[in-house]
Amino acid sequence: MIATDPLYIPPEDYLAAEETSPTRYEYRDGEVFAMTGGTLNHNVIIGNLFFALKSHLRGSGCRIFTENVKTRIKERNAFYYPDLVISCDDRDQPSDQQYIDHPRLIIEVLSPSTARFDRTEKFTDYRTIPSLTEYVLVSTDRQHLDIFQRDDRGHWSLTSNTDPVQLVSVGCEVAITEIYDDTDIPEPSV
Repeated sequence: MIATDPLYIPPEDYLAAEETSPTRYEYRDGEVFAMTGGTLNHNVIIGNLFFALKSHLRGSGCRIFTENVKTRIKERNAFYYPDLVISCDDRDQPSDQQYIDHPRLIIEVLSPSTARFDRTEKFTDYRTIPSLTEYVLVSTDRQHLDIFQRDDRGHWSLTSNTDPVQLVSVGCEVAITEIYDDTDIPEPSV
């Protein structure tokens, strides 16, 4: 989309509207998309991961933000609301800013309506963030995680369902049972 399109929404207008909107919207190159509500399982998984990661990060200089904080993808003219995002960059210190720019780790808890987008276009956009070294997709139809990690040469590799889950970007291990605790999501069949 180009800025001369009459339906194009400039990022400044999007950010101004977000300050007062009761609904959260993601923004991608001039278009806005309403965020849908999550399920109870979705919320529990976010809480479980937040608790494990917050405890691990205490005193490290890294900060964890939940689904109400946007991540800006400057290269793609986009703003997304990851379910969990960790920044270890001083430029993302807590402030009255609406978004962070320098995530190290992004975690998305998948839902049937967002899974395809999270795996494709959104991941393509996220990969343009120089500071991002790990992207994790957490399934909600079965106990399964896909962990994408960027190496020193900029290449991404995929690891699935290791137990415990190794979040290399922040040096944290989390058991799959801990991530899915208090949900009714089935374990993978052996």
